[in-house]
Amino acid sequence: MPRTTTVESAGCPPLRALTFDNLGLIKVTEARSKQGGFPKIVEKWGDPDSSRCVLATSINDRKVDPLLAVARKNGVVELLSPINGDIRVSLPSDNQAKVQPDVDNIVGLHLFKKQTSESSSRSCKLLTCTMKGLTTLRSVTIPKSLGDSTSDDTPTTWNVCGAGNVLCCKVDESENYGLFGGKGVEVNIWDLTTHTKIWQAKSPPKNSLGIFTPTWFTAATFLSKDDHRKFVGGTNSHQVHLYDMAAQRRPVMSFKFRETPIKAVTEDLDGNTIYIGNGSGDLASVDIRTGKLLGCFLGKCSGSIRSIARHPDLPVLASCGLDSYLRIWDIKSRQLLSAVFLKQHLTSVVFDSHFDDEEVAGSLATQLPNEQNIDDESIDRDEESPPAKRKKKKKSKSSTVDGDEEGDISVKRKKAKKSPSSDANKEVSESAKQKKAKRLQSVEGEEEEEESGYAEVEITKKSKDRKSKKKSKKPRSESIDV
Repeated sequence: MPRTTTVESAGCPPLRALTFDNLGLIKVTEARSKQGGFPKIVEKWGDPDSSRCVLATSINDRKVDPLLAVARKNGVVELLSPINGDIRVSLPSDNQAKVQPDVDNIVGLHLFKKQTSESSSRSCKLLTCTMKGLTTLRSVTIPKSLGDSTSDDTPTTWNVCGAGNVLCCKVDESENYGLFGGKGVEVNIWDLTTHTKIWQAKSPPKNSLGIFTPTWFTAATFLSKDDHRKFVGGTNSHQVHLYDMAAQRRPVMSFKFRETPIKAVTEDLDGNTIYIGNGSGDLASVDIRTGKLLGCFLGKCSGSIRSIARHPDLPVLASCGLDSYLRIWDIKSRQLLSAVFLKQHLTSVVFDSHFDDEEVAGSLATQLPNEQNIDDESIDRDEESPPAKRKKKKKSKSSTVDGDEEGDISVKRKKAKKSPSSDANKEVSESAKQKKAKRLQSVEGEEEEEESGYAEVEITKKSKDRKSKKKSKKPRSESIDV
């Protein structure tokens, strides 16, 4: 069994995260301050289908009309709204030149931000890269209805590798350069405006035994937003390489992390720290300037980490993977803030940085008073109903007893009138009083037994006990007389 630890925390700050899984589902998780900062699943988009597994994602989380790009296993690329999940554009695999689904899957996807803001809000620029290295750059017009023409011009296609399989693809912050690497593919940098290769890493030398280790990059990212010349790559042999295009073609620094392949790498906003996750569920932060491990995040994941996302505003990190958990971490303390179980194997996670918790809190505030009034009314009804039932029962019993007593007394009075002697009348009245007193005692006993939860069984027991006591007293009196 995998090693897992639990960390108690007070929740996480208000945020909104979108996760993608191997069945093609998109799940929206929100943490609201009104709920104590504990994230919950609020929406689920799509139907489960393994052929629609999400392989790559990219988000343009602008304030006005944000877009989300999703690449699926069947070769379809969808542009949808990250607010409500409505599909704006669906690009089938037939429109992509030389793309073969299930054989040449899409491994890299980037939705351009700067070009979109400069042009009209109804168009966007999209970059896709397949496992065989086929890279396509196209301009897409968002139609009014699904099914209209979407492409402005013919897409530009080129190949970034002659052999091997591309496994990682990344575009820098300026969106002018692209990074590609994979199994048998050395890390190389391409100019996206001219579609030419400007730099390629050199293969590592043989070791002391003369054994050559083939190249196998599994994750890569640019280190700084302002400088595209420095980038980091993680390998299948659990190594992390730092490259500097201005220095040399081989890594300027390398270090190993644990004993399983590196599966995810992302950079921090300071430009000096990176976060790495491996196949055994270890997540750590590293100062890339010295190669020093700053520390591992507390609470080991029970499956391979496949995606890491850094929130652009909050000091929060999100990770997901094959253990089906979305985990939110505190960057400073490296503690687990919260974890949400999402049932399927997760492939990617992104943040919606423009999530407004005040609007959600205002909508909840309008609903809460009505719910409280309903709850108060129901509580009042529940508290008032039991005494009313008890009173009714008592009244019915007392009325029946009084009616029986009046009937008996009237009958005896009639009999007394028929008898001529006054002594008989006195005896009848005394016997009536005795019987009335006994009946009142029996009625009070019944009422007390109903409140305690016992029925007529105890009345019979008490009467039997009294008879037995009377019988036991008789022989004692006889012995005293003797």
